[in-house]
Amino acid sequence: MENGQIEKKKRVFSAIKPTGNPTLGNYLGTMQYWGGMADEYDCLFSVADLHAITVAIEPKDLRENSKRLFALLIAVGVDPEKCILFMQSHVAAHSELCWLLNNYTMFGEARRMTQFKEKSEKAPENVNVGLFDYPVLMAADILLYQADIVPVGEDQLQHVELCRNIAQRFNSRYSPTFVMPEGKVPKSGARIYSLSDPTAKMGKSDGNDIGSVFILDTPEVIMKKFKRAVTDSDTRVCASPDKQGITNLLTIYAALTGGTVESAEREFENSDYAAFKTRVGEAAVARLEPVRTAYERLRRNDAELLDIMKSGAAKAERLARRTLEKVYKKIGFVR
Repeated sequence: MENGQIEKKKRVFSAIKPTGNPTLGNYLGTMQYWGGMADEYDCLFSVADLHAITVAIEPKDLRENSKRLFALLIAVGVDPEKCILFMQSHVAAHSELCWLLNNYTMFGEARRMTQFKEKSEKAPENVNVGLFDYPVLMAADILLYQADIVPVGEDQLQHVELCRNIAQRFNSRYSPTFVMPEGKVPKSGARIYSLSDPTAKMGKSDGNDIGSVFILDTPEVIMKKFKRAVTDSDTRVCASPDKQGITNLLTIYAALTGGTVESAEREFENSDYAAFKTRVGEAAVARLEPVRTAYERLRRNDAELLDIMKSGAAKAERLARRTLEKVYKKIGFVR
């Protein structure tokens, strides 16, 4: 702060796709941190429903997933009064800027995106243009709001780098238009694995998977899943590469209680597996039950939820249009 001026907050943009049912892993790795960021940053958070349709999804599932995720974000602490929370498809500027940026993205750059290769191999029957192009839509999401910081997982850093390349190319061809965003992997986000297969990430599939603890599971279901969690034939509660199930449970417990894996090891050094798994389950229930209660209160009145969506979209639209109009004028469109 200099000469009595208030230092401008850096702007953060992040988005999450409404695919599947959000898990404890999503909560501990990403969602729980979004609420607190508004105190330090100027934040925009979006439910990325446009990104969700690159894979086959039933209309009723997309609608329900989108409303569920939007309400969950509020329930975990994202305050629509402190930040801008909106549905991506409610702001048409995302799609408009994506088309414009396609013309400043080289085919070779897009073809090198590793996630496109991986997802194409997993679903070869649905290799659509949207799947190929979604990193450009992600660039539009970020650049529309002149974001300084983009919290992402490590697997998305390549897409942020593409976004920077596109922004640099446009800025060099015309004049400075876009802020150069920086991708940041949250250091505090815990990587959570399946309770039934601790070598696999805890997934958002809507199936009745005993390995995934969903944020909206009841306390009874949560306890049952933790009690059935895969461990090993040993009896020692300690983290080790050959004890992946126990290590995963220790990581979960540490993330839930604010401790470390080492402190959790000390706490349970004299416990058997049954007692240990019960305590981890209880810690999960203690953290998730208030979220479920807040979520159910929000979902009792979808009209109120839609009003919050409308308000957030209007705020986002105003910011997005400023950027989009600059882009249109610089390219040479008649306005």
